[in-house]
Amino acid sequence: MIKSASNKTLVRALAAMLTAAVLAGCGFQLRGSDGQYNMPFQSIWLSFNESSPLGTELKRNLRAGDTVRIETDASKAQALFDVISETRGKSILSLNSLGRVREYSLSYTLVFQVRDANNRQLLAPTEITLRRNIAFDESQVLAKESEEALLYRDMQSDLVQQILRRLTAIKPA
Repeated sequence: MIKSASNKTLVRALAAMLTAAVLAGCGFQLRGSDGQYNMPFQSIWLSFNESSPLGTELKRNLRAGDTVRIETDASKAQALFDVISETRGKSILSLNSLGRVREYSLSYTLVFQVRDANNRQLLAPTEITLRRNIAFDESQVLAKESEEALLYRDMQSDLVQQILRRLTAIKPA
């Protein structure tokens, strides 16, 4: 009995190593795994408020790449990132048999556009909407509020990665 369990473990380990070797040998690489994005411009101006958590995280990710300068003066930037709207929402997804909320749907929507220094549109107004579901329990209100804040933070990080991918896809005019 013990011998067959150790044989199964050995087979699984060998299968995992073989899979890793095949993936490494074929050049497979996770998207964005190197953390570098090749932007089609050297400087960008962001229209976020100074207190915007999304703006702060986007700036941090852009600075991490060392290829893009973030300008505080729009006239000095090659690209202008305009935030048209940024909204968070919470709606009831389902109710229990007593009519109490059982599940919420959280949403985070950002609409933005990118222009060049000559005010030509590099990226038309783009809307990114993310949704997450959260179960609700009246007996755990504080824990669920913390979970909701974590989900919004996760959506914010996901949103920043999607923005970066869209910025790298811009074709210079």
